[in-house]
Amino acid sequence: MLVGETAKRSCSTVATALLFDVFGTLVDWRGGVIEALRTFAARTGISADWAAFADDWRAAYGPSMDRVRRGEVGWQNLDALHAASLAELLERYGAGDAGGEERARLVKAWHALRPWPDVVGGLERLRRRFIVASLSNGNIALQIDLRRHAELPLDMLFSAELFGHYKPDPQTYLGACALLDLRPERVMLVAAHTGDLLAAQACGLQTAFIARPLEHGVGGAVDTGSAAVDLHADGIDALAQRLGA
Repeated sequence: MLVGETAKRSCSTVATALLFDVFGTLVDWRGGVIEALRTFAARTGISADWAAFADDWRAAYGPSMDRVRRGEVGWQNLDALHAASLAELLERYGAGDAGGEERARLVKAWHALRPWPDVVGGLERLRRRFIVASLSNGNIALQIDLRRHAELPLDMLFSAELFGHYKPDPQTYLGACALLDLRPERVMLVAAHTGDLLAAQACGLQTAFIARPLEHGVGGAVDTGSAAVDLHADGIDALAQRLGA
């Protein structure tokens, strides 16, 4: 059984497919975005607390998706949401004079993030036994660029864009299962975010929590997971070992 020692439910079936959250779970969004912002500063001469800017940009992620979810705005992909929140932040940080080309470069920073050190080798191991795919709120074009840049060995890219719903809406999890032609209980979501995992679990998927204590930087908020999640691991390579891959 694919069950962690602290799990409160048992998994009655062995997963056939593993779906991976991307930002924070597979790639270091914060480090990559801060680096892009500092490069932007070197080009433009604009000075700001770029680490705080990156954190604020990420903090705008959930509320911007909620506006789509509530129908306040029509469907927009993640690039468009990132561009809108970037415009607001540039004004707030005194960089509102940045031109369109510079703004587009910054949005593209989310397309070129580095994987955590354990990711590529761990995914390669898991692919020997499982279908391995992403399930991300990132749009398809973004994920294609990210997969190529980070050399992520994924069999498939599933995006909220395919379903017209952002995680944690159930349509994302169930839609990916349907496209894989698998019952939810034969699919495991792997993520570093408890809310994502509990939403998937409510849809019948198995769940695995990956610890990413540095996702929000040294001294930043740390998601420690939940005992309700089926499996806990310290990285993708550790998950592969736990799953016998």
